[in-house]
Amino acid sequence: MFEGYNKVQKTVLETTLQIIMKKELQSTSMSLISKKSGISTGNIYYYFKSKEDIINELYKAVTKECSDYVLNNFYDPTSIQERFYRAWENFIKFYKEHPDASQFIQRYSSSPYIYQSTKDEVTKDSWCGPLEILYAEAIKQNFFTEFDPHLMVQLNYGSVVFFLKEHLNEELSDDMIKVLISFCWKSVSKGK
Repeated sequence: MFEGYNKVQKTVLETTLQIIMKKELQSTSMSLISKKSGISTGNIYYYFKSKEDIINELYKAVTKECSDYVLNNFYDPTSIQERFYRAWENFIKFYKEHPDASQFIQRYSSSPYIYQSTKDEVTKDSWCGPLEILYAEAIKQNFFTEFDPHLMVQLNYGSVVFFLKEHLNEELSDDMIKVLISFCWKSVSKGK
């Protein structure tokens, strides 16, 4: 994770994520980030103006990583249902392989620490947009019930995240993941 960042930035972002997941955001200070990362405070300030800037850059980085993961092979020319399953399988794998990043997104997506400009940028580039287009196409082809595709994606997202939080420390079998995604499909499907 954090490809495209230099060594200092990457270390600061990784360390900040670890601290936040253990201590919460309010207990995370620049001096603590410096101490835990081994990077001087002055060097951190060279790359980031404030703790809030670090948090926003962290939010951008983890949501981009999540989006890249979810959309991996999403555009391969396959059926709507296969693309649906692939995207949600990828999301579940990301959540399980990167629990701190996933939980950070969950906790702080509505936080006042995240600038509105960051939220707008992330939303524009996130995996939700392509899924909304897929859902709209599924509605058009009469697979899904007519409803707002944005809300349908959010409905499935909420169901998947709730399930994953309940089973965070458990190994999920491929069959269990397929059943979960099947329930998501059926929740928005016309039953075709």
